[in-house]
Amino acid sequence: MQNPAASAADFLLDMRTSGRKQAGLPRHLVPASIPEAYRVQRELVDKLLSLHGGRRIGYKAACTNELAQRLLKVGAPLAGTLLSFSSYASPARLAASDFSVRCIEAEFGFEIGADVPESSSPYTHESIAPFVYAALPAIEVVDHRFQDWSQVGPETLVADNAIHGAWVAGGPYSGWQGIDLSRHPVALYVNGALARTGSGAAVLGNPLNVVAWLANELPRLGLRLRKGERISTGITTEVYFANPGDRLRADFGAMGCAELAFEP
Repeated sequence: MQNPAASAADFLLDMRTSGRKQAGLPRHLVPASIPEAYRVQRELVDKLLSLHGGRRIGYKAACTNELAQRLLKVGAPLAGTLLSFSSYASPARLAASDFSVRCIEAEFGFEIGADVPESSSPYTHESIAPFVYAALPAIEVVDHRFQDWSQVGPETLVADNAIHGAWVAGGPYSGWQGIDLSRHPVALYVNGALARTGSGAAVLGNPLNVVAWLANELPRLGLRLRKGERISTGITTEVYFANPGDRLRADFGAMGCAELAFEP
């Protein structure tokens, strides 16, 4: 008999591959807790890698600002897994038809420079900083197949790999230590016109706070941040829902840009 986590992962995988929409998971497949939801996520990621190939390359954090938490009715950040087959170097060109929603999020990315050990005291943005090699400008495409994503609950969102669709990252910027990330501005341009503005303050007050949160949270799941892994820290502006044919540029000033175009 198949375990419940595998059954829920099969259901979510079928939604992804078929593109069909649902109000949510069937009641008997909804994870009973956040830890159970992460077990479903691991099963789903294994199945996605079996289908597409590739490997895990890091983590994405979701619901790291008040806007996202209010929208999705959750009270704390959630984690998902970044995968090589759905991660791209900027500039990227993707088929619009590969996504159901195309929710665009301009996000601070980071690359870990050394394994992060478990600590007897929680990591902070100051204590996690020495483990960060570089910052990266990034765009996450959040994608889901739920009729109303604000109604499915955090357990279902976690199970569906935190509704991650794709990730586009610019080049590593090693001079990030000289930037006040909490005040660093971000601008999202759509088809050449300014569409959204924000800053690092939107992401738990400082994007490094998200790295610290992951460093503290992952050991509870039997994981930890490793050298070479990449992290996307959550949306810095209001969301933008992209249309086929849109050209997007997330501008992080001195850190550079991440660019994505959707084929018509």
